[in-house]
Amino acid sequence: MASGHKEYDHETVVVVWKPELCQHSGKCLRALPEVFRPKDRPWVLPRMASEGDLIEAVEGCPSGALTWRRKTTSA
Repeated sequence: MASGHKEYDHETVVVVWKPELCQHSGKCLRALPEVFRPKDRPWVLPRMASEGDLIEAVEGCPSGALTWRRKTTSA
């Protein structure tokens, strides 16, 4: 993980925030205000949404500051 990037765990995915790319459009806040809470720490609470809703909100990030990946499972 690059320096300054933050990761936030959901049950099945990880949300990655790259603050240097963030344009503060607020699109994530409007999509899922229960997840994206900039006044709180941590400010991303992925477990407050379903996987599908979380992925949709993250993919709607216009700057690419928010991305996601599936958690790896060991056999």
